[in-house]
Amino acid sequence: MRKIVASMLMALDGVVENPEWTVQFRREDSQKYKSDELFASDALLLGRRTYQEFAAGWPSMQGTGKYGERMNSLPKFVVSTTLSEMEWNASLLTGNLAEEVSRIKQQPGQDVLIFGSGELVHSLMSLDLIDEYRLMVFPVVVGGGKRLFREGSEKKVLKLIETRTFSSGVIVLTYRPDRP
Repeated sequence: MRKIVASMLMALDGVVENPEWTVQFRREDSQKYKSDELFASDALLLGRRTYQEFAAGWPSMQGTGKYGERMNSLPKFVVSTTLSEMEWNASLLTGNLAEEVSRIKQQPGQDVLIFGSGELVHSLMSLDLIDEYRLMVFPVVVGGGKRLFREGSEKKVLKLIETRTFSSGVIVLTYRPDRP
């Protein structure tokens, strides 16, 4: 069974929105981690906003090498109630979210990776469909913006399965839901 993996860029204060604050922390070791993560997946699951931003940039981005080739070639599953046409190797998920994602998980293959897509991650968290959280925590306090774990979120017990520290001070905390 495939895993649904939420890979989130997060500030110390929990903000996951508009991560332009990550640029100053990019180093070779963290870039390799993100590349390895992408190559360990064979599909992306994206919310509408992230899909539109990525689809507008990635296909014509120059100098991205094998990472860009992989990003552009992977199938994308997009969750949206407003889009009707897809491009960039994408399929629109239009049915019941829990059923659609469960169906994708049952297909053979590697992990299905969620980049960003905060609203989608919240919906999937409430349905207990995320199998792994990879929180790339940056040593910066943004001060405001959407957070991954928002006020009023349902209590979730997570089990730490891995930590990794990069030369920039960025830490990846990998958790799985502590399911019975």
